Amino acid sequence: MKKIFLGSDHGGYGLKQKIIEFLQSKNYEVEDVGCYSDESCDYPPFGKAVGKKVVENKGALGIVTCGAGVGISIAANKVKGVRCVLANSVEQTKLGREHNDTNVLSMGGRTHFDDDPLDIVDTFISTQTDTSNRHMRRRGMLDEL
Repeated sequence: MKKIFLGSDHGGYGLKQKIIEFLQSKNYEVEDVGCYSDESCDYPPFGKAVGKKVVENKGALGIVTCGAGVGISIAANKVKGVRCVLANSVEQTKLGREHNDTNVLSMGGRTHFDDDPLDIVDTFISTQTDTSNRHMRRRGMLDEL
């Protein structure tokens, strides 16, 4: 069973709590690195914390949320070894996992979703990476940036 690290700012706190409840109902090992309320706070430390935990724990995944999902995804992607996908649909999530081997999912707590956020989370966790040469080559290019 994969370990899943979660983090948010105040704008993503409510969505994060729903995701934690969903993951726990499916018996995933979940670690919440903060924030722990909907009081105003900054998102970069939480994106960084999730990214570091994912990189330090081989095979782990991360989920980050903020108001739009953008800022915290940028923070997570600053951590070497993180591939964070900002997604509001199952399709984006699936392609991110398959093609880009994403290990962190970002979503916005104040944004419109094309699909149910919990379906997006389920897709993120269950989709396997495509190991075909073309995708491996492209991921290698990303690693060299």
